[in-house]
Amino acid sequence: MTQRNIDFAPLVPELVCMDFARSLNFYCDILGFTRLYGREDPSFAYLDREGSQIMLEAFEDDGWITGEMQPPLGRGINLQIEASELDSMLTALETAALPLFRAPEEAWYAGEDRLYGQRQFLVQDPDGYLLRFCQNLGERAMDDLPSGARVQT
Repeated sequence: MTQRNIDFAPLVPELVCMDFARSLNFYCDILGFTRLYGREDPSFAYLDREGSQIMLEAFEDDGWITGEMQPPLGRGINLQIEASELDSMLTALETAALPLFRAPEEAWYAGEDRLYGQRQFLVQDPDGYLLRFCQNLGERAMDDLPSGARVQT
């Protein structure tokens, strides 16, 4: 068996893009993803950012499309992408004059007996796919909620 050069994640979303070059620029030049490999015909890219992986492919009439492609694409799903820090992406998005879907916030999510915290923001990619970038804030006891924070359900 041939050894792989890329450590592929076990689950990798593949997003159909209406303007492949624009999407590739958004993910790589603005959000800081790295193109691990790709092809030109049809346009495809396999991307990674700190271990989070995503595939982009150009729209083709004979692709794996289950219905009419109407923007925003990906309605009903958001992709949570963990990052070690969020500020560089927020700065790049602001510099590119790209709006956020939700401003940065501190969110605490209730588990069975713990709160799990993250700083997060949401942005839509050029096709409307909703991306939720988050930075881990750790865990707390259920009764140890930071002042001003709220528990997400």
